[in-house]
Amino acid sequence: MSQATYNKMWTDAQKDLDIQLRREREEFLQPEKDRVKVFKMLAASYIKYMQIFRNLETAHDQLVHWQKRTVIRQVLDGVIGRILEIKKEMVELENSEFHYIDNILEDLKLLPEDIEVPVPRYFIKEKLEVLQQREKILDQVLFNAGLQTQKCVKAMAFEEAIKMIQVAERARQGRHRAAFMKQIYLEEKRERQTKLQVQMGPNPDDAATCIQKVWRGYIQRKKTDKMREEEMIFLGMSLPPHLKAMSISQMHTGQMNALQGEVQERHKEVFIKDKLRETEGLDIKETLQDQIGQCFIECRHIIGKFPDYPTEEAGGSMAILSQKTPEQVAAELAAKKDISLQKKSQKKKKEKEGKEKMKGKKPQKTGKKEEEEGWKMAPSNFLSIMEEGNSQYKAAWQNRDKGCDFLQDHDPELIKEEKREEVEEEIRVQVDKLMQQKLENLKLAVDGEKSDKQKKGRKSEKKKKTTMRKKIPEIEEDLTPDRTIDSLYRQLVEEGLLIKAKTVNLSDYVGSQTVHEKAPLVKALLLAGPTGVGKKMLVHAICTETGANLFNLSASNIAGKYPGKNGLQMMLHMVLKVAKQLQPSVVWIGDTEKIFSKAVPKAEEEMNPIRLEKILPKFLKALKAQDRVLLVGTTNRPFDANLKPFCKVYQKIILIPRPDYASRFVLWKHIILQNGGAITNLLNISCLAKVSDGFTQGHIIQAVQAVLSELRLLQMTRKPLRTAEFMTSLARQDPVYREEEEIFKAWYAKTQLGKARIRALADSEKAGKGKTKEGNKGNKKN
Repeated sequence: MSQATYNKMWTDAQKDLDIQLRREREEFLQPEKDRVKVFKMLAASYIKYMQIFRNLETAHDQLVHWQKRTVIRQVLDGVIGRILEIKKEMVELENSEFHYIDNILEDLKLLPEDIEVPVPRYFIKEKLEVLQQREKILDQVLFNAGLQTQKCVKAMAFEEAIKMIQVAERARQGRHRAAFMKQIYLEEKRERQTKLQVQMGPNPDDAATCIQKVWRGYIQRKKTDKMREEEMIFLGMSLPPHLKAMSISQMHTGQMNALQGEVQERHKEVFIKDKLRETEGLDIKETLQDQIGQCFIECRHIIGKFPDYPTEEAGGSMAILSQKTPEQVAAELAAKKDISLQKKSQKKKKEKEGKEKMKGKKPQKTGKKEEEEGWKMAPSNFLSIMEEGNSQYKAAWQNRDKGCDFLQDHDPELIKEEKREEVEEEIRVQVDKLMQQKLENLKLAVDGEKSDKQKKGRKSEKKKKTTMRKKIPEIEEDLTPDRTIDSLYRQLVEEGLLIKAKTVNLSDYVGSQTVHEKAPLVKALLLAGPTGVGKKMLVHAICTETGANLFNLSASNIAGKYPGKNGLQMMLHMVLKVAKQLQPSVVWIGDTEKIFSKAVPKAEEEMNPIRLEKILPKFLKALKAQDRVLLVGTTNRPFDANLKPFCKVYQKIILIPRPDYASRFVLWKHIILQNGGAITNLLNISCLAKVSDGFTQGHIIQAVQAVLSELRLLQMTRKPLRTAEFMTSLARQDPVYREEEEIFKAWYAKTQLGKARIRALADSEKAGKGKTKEGNKGNKKN
């Protein structure tokens, strides 16, 4: 698609966002008692924001114009955060992590695919080089430690390998034949030239023709090189000529994403900023000095003495000028002093009057509880971000002419406006230092005053700093001050605590730094469910989609490593230090119920799994809002753990059930095709989905892989796949029985969210019975 298409996509998304923001101001600020209506409002907003998010993410990924992408990015982060806030409200309203919004989708004429959460591509692209370098280091460390015998090679189908060898062989033969024919051609040409020279001798016309050929070839090559260079600049694969002379360090500071094919925008920023500094820097400096100097003189004439120069924290010369004339500033300073004196006197009067009135009076007790107004949307951290981005779009981009910029890479005037402020700020810092010294000299020469260095203030600041110091928790204390992050990283890899995540392309976990800091904070996540539902696969998917490091702190993996309390503390300190420094990171604890187990089996006593139980809360306490570190636990027997400490560690619990009929139908079809099978009329997918009720995703995968061996795939053309083959393979496995499923449901009902859901259902049932009783009484009276 062209850039115009993505521009239109952005415009449509901004229009939808403007409508949605207006709707939120009208609907969400009003209290509502009807919970059904509230959920419909939240679900409709969730769906609408998801559509806006998908369009903005696509436009941000595909547009070349980096200034537009900057504006889109701000709005995009706001939309992601708002989606998370609405999701949190839906969970609290329904007391469930799963929501059924099929009827709303049907009303809006949408498909379930339209509200699937895409992983923002910028999350990986912005740090692609860092991730690739980290993966190389991880492979090398694993190889050196003997934990990985050979580097991972992507598997290739047999037919693809044959085709690749054929292509390479034909290319080799073609090159060999071309070289042979060229040699024959040159020999024949050489023989013809020698014969002509012998017969006719040198001819001036031939010499002129030869010179013309050489000259025309040279000119054409120059034109071709120029055309190719312009094409490479247009595609973003080469720098413009005026930027090639810049230093390598400057080039790296603004290097754009090579995968996107963007133009080097940061270089243009630096270039325009340098030009502004050269052309307008002196004028800005002189103007600031004249304004500040004039302000000093005028203030002295009015107040009677020179004012104190504002500190850097107070804004420096900005606090003096603030876009006002010296007369206005002087008058404002005098007025502020008068107002402050008046306020002090008024406060003293009010305090005296209040004390007199309160004498003999006792506070009145109403004894009434405030009536419930109904549900009201909680304050948002992201509405202001979206509104700011929306207003910025309207002011700068909504009515901007798009046809004048063929390359669609940047707008120089917008850069000048932005960089002019930066240049002014840089020059203002220099001017402040000069004018502060000048003011001290003026005070000394005219008034005979000496400037104090405020030593007392510094002493008080030191006292404040010492009093503000708090005791650092043990796990946050730097136990390895002399160790580098690289050395800690290598040690954790060699010990098997930092492992390589499998490449699993599932979009489940989304974040960016802005969203992570302001969104509802989740430090720990528990994935519970029967064996084979995809808990570990989901952990690897989180790492794949976010580019996160994966630390394995499962009881079986840390057995015998870092023994004792000090060793355990050192291990968690190293994990936390590396995880924070190389974030995002995922700390995974498999079979996490063993850490909180009621009774450790004798076979597992040597592993000592419960040694993490007391220190895990400290580990979570050490994680701050800005740290993109997530603790993920997986378990297939959560009912074996002590519930209270278990739920205290894991704030969010997601119970992954066995797949239903629709999911099994999609799974059978997808996995058979993925493993090279072909679906014909002899293979009844619907029958397989019904028969496999009670089986998990893992069971279905094992059944398909057992049937589709290499030999069976070769026979498939003359012997199509049949339903009975997969049934036989599936029957060899044990399903998830209903009793086990009921145990999971009973355990989840004891969790905080499960209890809240049961209470809400009980209250709704009581309310329903009350209404029916009132209705029956009314009928009897009639």
